[in-house]
Amino acid sequence: MVKLNKIYTRTGDSGTTALVSGPRREKHDLRVEAFGTVDEVNSALGVARLHTIGEGELDAMLFRIQNDLFDLGADLATPDTGEKPQYEPLRIVDAQVERLEAEIDQLNAGLDPLNSFVLPGGSPAAAYLHLARTIARRAERLTVELSRRKGESVGRPALKYINRLSDFLFVAARYMNGGGKADILWVPGKNR
Repeated sequence: MVKLNKIYTRTGDSGTTALVSGPRREKHDLRVEAFGTVDEVNSALGVARLHTIGEGELDAMLFRIQNDLFDLGADLATPDTGEKPQYEPLRIVDAQVERLEAEIDQLNAGLDPLNSFVLPGGSPAAAYLHLARTIARRAERLTVELSRRKGESVGRPALKYINRLSDFLFVAARYMNGGGKADILWVPGKNR
């Protein structure tokens, strides 16, 4: 259980931050960048959800994802040091990825097929979901880079989750654009 009595500690004033386990890291460290960008996705989803209130199941899906993103942040903030931890670290599990895939399929089932790329926009909810999608892609790039860095590791379920997340957000944006009917489509070379 998390308990926060004091918000500022002054321990980061030197430009470092504490992970859940292991030594402190520089605030510009790739691991910190990765879980910080996951937090940014979560904040963008908070804004998107201002526009999905009343959308029932989609808003519930987004709420579950926001909780999952805290799990993902905890996963990334707890590097596998090879030592036996004092407690079981929180990790993204395959069941979370499978749930996300099922929700993508559920939302996508009612969408019009695409015959062009979609420009971000349409309804306010769709625009914010597209913004969250692009932040999720950045989080994915950072997480993949972290996973390939010598001496670092990231679990496969975490990598799969962040990859599926941007797919979910793309489909959710189309869902919020009237099932794709209000999508703004890219017209190649239109302004030449």
